[in-house]
Amino acid sequence: MTENGSSISMRAYSSLIEFFRLEAAGGIMLVAASVIALIVANSSLEGLYLGFLDFPVHIGLADFAIKKPLVLWINDGLMAIFFLLVGLELKREFVEGQFADRKQIMLPAMCALGGMIVPMAVYAAFNWNDPVAMNGVAIPAATDIAFALGVLSLLGSRVPVALKLLLTAIAVADDLGAIIIIAIFYTSNLSLLSLGLAIVAIFGLWLLNKFKVMRLSAYLLVGLCMWVAVLKSGVHATLAGVVLGLFIPIGGDQEGSARPSESLEHFLHPWVAYFILPLFAFANAGVSLEGIQWSNLADAIPLGIVAGLFVGKQIGVFGVAFILLRLKWVRLPEGLNLKLLWGLSMLCGIGFTMSLFIGSLAFEGQGESLQVSYRLGILLASFISAIAAFGFLKWQVRKIEA
Repeated sequence: MTENGSSISMRAYSSLIEFFRLEAAGGIMLVAASVIALIVANSSLEGLYLGFLDFPVHIGLADFAIKKPLVLWINDGLMAIFFLLVGLELKREFVEGQFADRKQIMLPAMCALGGMIVPMAVYAAFNWNDPVAMNGVAIPAATDIAFALGVLSLLGSRVPVALKLLLTAIAVADDLGAIIIIAIFYTSNLSLLSLGLAIVAIFGLWLLNKFKVMRLSAYLLVGLCMWVAVLKSGVHATLAGVVLGLFIPIGGDQEGSARPSESLEHFLHPWVAYFILPLFAFANAGVSLEGIQWSNLADAIPLGIVAGLFVGKQIGVFGVAFILLRLKWVRLPEGLNLKLLWGLSMLCGIGFTMSLFIGSLAFEGQGESLQVSYRLGILLASFISAIAAFGFLKWQVRKIEA
């Protein structure tokens, strides 16, 4: 390997170690924020909690203004920063990360594809005759990498590094699939003027990239304009974050040269892991359980989500991997076996953040009962998947050590 190639590999390795550290701790904070939201929403503080979410925030200049309740600023604004980080990570993985070697793409990419299609099919089987419920068909397609790595971190250093790497690669491919789903299925009432302005902004980003502009401020300024245009266009505003992340350059090839994408990724990672995602979880996981009975969990929407995430993910991820291995089209990474792979497929059933986000798009403006229904399904499915995966993987790791 050349000296430059070695430098790139070391950078990628260091970024990956930092990623695992932040994502694992962030996953634990996600759980804590969700538990606090559930407690607050079912206590005497419920009114204060709802008032916090509905608090109007008005940002404007002259006749131009954006006025939304705080919960939508969190979901449309702060989550755009999360998707900016996703875009940066996607670009890094394809340029110098796990997907730079095309031979390593097939296993995680096909597992992610199976882990999206099968859960969606399972959900659809429960809700086929209800057109409103079918809006949520993509909810069980998601995997929450922060939550999943948080569960893995509880097992300590005994977990094979290859398991973390494969889980991360599947989640990256899964995020890409979720972005495509949001772009295609959750876009409505298009404003051609705003969409045209967004396209102009994207062209501006392309020009900055083509002329090798390395100033982050230039990209962020154009990206902000693009976000506003996309917000007004009818396409979900978080997609602007992904586009911006893909255009920000990785940086110079020489050691010590400017790397705008890497520096922004390192800056955003702790903010996303420790603030944005926990705040999103706090704002979206607070479900009032008043009047809820066990029979409500047997309704088609939560049942479809639970079956999709817990059962569908295992069938989709493990089933595809098993078939590919039998056909000898791929090989398991060193240190993994089929049982550990099955445990990984359980971890993929932790949908949580992305599932809640897709659910908020799917059932936006619907009645309170639907809001409670899909959130209950996601929380229950993620909890079951986390407990089952932790118990199974702990058992398997102990067997390996024995």
